Order: sequence, then C-alpha cells, then structure tokens
Amino acid sequence: MTASPPPVLPDERLAAGAARLAARHAGHFSAETVRHLLADSYTQLAATARVRTHLVVLAERLAAERLDALAHTQAKAGTGLPRVLFVCSHNAGRSQMAAALLKLRAGGRVTVSSAGTDPAAEVEPEVAQVLHEAGVALEDAFPKPLTDEVVQAADIVVTMGCGDACPVVPGRRYLDWPVADPDGAPIAAVRAIRDEIDAHITDLLATLPGA
Repeated sequence: MTASPPPVLPDERLAAGAARLAARHAGHFSAETVRHLLADSYTQLAATARVRTHLVVLAERLAAERLDALAHTQAKAGTGLPRVLFVCSHNAGRSQMAAALLKLRAGGRVTVSSAGTDPAAEVEPEVAQVLHEAGVALEDAFPKPLTDEVVQAADIVVTMGCGDACPVVPGRRYLDWPVADPDGAPIAAVRAIRDEIDAHITDLLATLPGA
C-alpha cells in the first residue's frame, strides 16, 4: 500500500515549526499528525486575522497547545496538573482575563487555557490595560478558537457568555460565570469586571487540589 502524502502546509514558513513540534513530540505523535494540527491551526487563525505578520508564529503556538492537550488525554488518568479551560464568545475579554488571573494566582498548580467559540482578531486593549494594572502582562496573548483537544483535556470548563455554542463533554466539571462583557465598556467598568472575575478565581482556587 502506498503511504499517504504528508498534509500540505498552507504557508511554507510553517515547515520549521512543524519540524520543531515533531521533534518535541517524537515517539508520541507522528510528523503527519503534527503537520495536520499545525495546518489546521493556521487556517483557523487566518480566518479572523486582520494582520498576518505573526500568523506563522501564532499557529505554531496554538498547535503546541493542542498537541499538549492531546498528549494529556492519552496519558494515564489522574496524572498531571488539573486543567482549567475558560471559554467566552470572542476570547478577547472575559476568558483572557480569567486565564491570566488564574495563572497569576495559582502559582503553577494548574494548567490554564482559554478559547472562543467565535474568536476575535485581537485581545481588547482595555482588557490588556486593566490586567497590566493588576500586574499581569498580556503581550503574548491572542484569541484562539475552541478546539476538540483542549476541551477533551480540560478537567474544569468555565463558560462566560457563550451560551449554547459552548460544548458539553461528559465527565467534566462545568461552571458558568455570569460576568458582563467588557467589549466597548468604559475603563472603570472593565476594572470592575476584572475584579469580579478575580473574586471567582479565588473561589475556584479554594476547590482545587492542594488548596
């Protein structure tokens, strides 16, 4: 039987990233699997990108997160850190704030991801500002699409305003935080939203192992 050709990468500059990811996951995932996830990550990000300057780098980062999540689901049950996934519509405001604040407060006790059911082109600048005021830098953050890998790997899924678009996977702990959308809100309101999310984070941390 003739072997299937490797997935075609939508941008030739992705080849270097595919090689890096394949080397990192050698023995766990085939090069074809890596290329498929990388190509799909690029395509999904390109669908909402306004500027493609950093698209190759972001696609590699998204693919790395998806591969890490996939590896977690294939590992022995009960191993690794608890994984928390925050989901909102655009992954540009609430879920970004929640993920950043949990990473800050958890001190390495959890693995944190965020995603959007309809991701925006960029993180809202007011969100980055109020997080910076709280001591959190968002320079590397970018809106990510919700993928099967990160949902399947999550132990806790926190939804914030994405309604029926948020998937439900059996065996996961689901929380819904009714937090206002910061999009278009004045900076004082965005700060209040940040503080409300931070209070939810404190409550969530109290329920995690090692609390």
